[in-house]
Amino acid sequence: MKKVKFRHSGRALYAALCVGVLAVGVASVAGYRAAVNSITDGLITSQDEADIPDLDYSEVDAILSDIEKDQADAAAGPILGLDPALPPISAPTGPEAAAGDNPAIVDITDELEALYYEQAIMMPVSGEILNPYSEGELVRSSGGVWRTHDGIDIAAEEGADVKAMTSGTVTDIYDDPLWGCCVIIDHGNTMSGCYYGLSPELLVDVGDVVNAGDKIGTVGNTADIESDIGSHLHFALKYENQWIDPIQYIEPMK
Repeated sequence: MKKVKFRHSGRALYAALCVGVLAVGVASVAGYRAAVNSITDGLITSQDEADIPDLDYSEVDAILSDIEKDQADAAAGPILGLDPALPPISAPTGPEAAAGDNPAIVDITDELEALYYEQAIMMPVSGEILNPYSEGELVRSSGGVWRTHDGIDIAAEEGADVKAMTSGTVTDIYDDPLWGCCVIIDHGNTMSGCYYGLSPELLVDVGDVVNAGDKIGTVGNTADIESDIGSHLHFALKYENQWIDPIQYIEPMK
């Protein structure tokens, strides 16, 4: 049998095979790149969307409105200590209206007011301080007498109400040749109040219990030792039987 040689045909086939393999490789690489780009774009897009969410601010406003409503409802709730069965309070215009709507409120108010006037601290009269507490220093009084000024002189018109500095018990009432009509009140805790130069027409007696702001008498003109400084009340305090400055005691306590 005669052998047939495919010299040229074999080279052509080999070349065609190489071209085919190369084409397949190029197509694969192109497909791979396209797939990778698609996945990468998806990831980047998803990440961007996750970083910048589209917030619905109307929902936030609704939540805040609910919180404010809850706080308002809590503030308008029943007063501590009151019977929840009592009718709601509706902006009373005075004590009578409050009493008509809810008598328990009036009871609580009266109790708080009473407690306040048992513990309050106040000046016995309102006015300019004419002479301060001398802190043991000698000062010249009427008639050229040098002595310590152990209280304060508070300017007030003659006849002005004199009030108890705080709660206490009247322990002494007397007429002094220098200080005139005097009232001494034991204010508790070793504190005594001395009210000098009062009018003789007093509103208290020895043994009376007073609260802060109770009227004990009126400003008089009976303290001869201080008759040259005008109408006033001489007011002094003793703590543990020692004179102290009424201003330094009362003002921080008010």
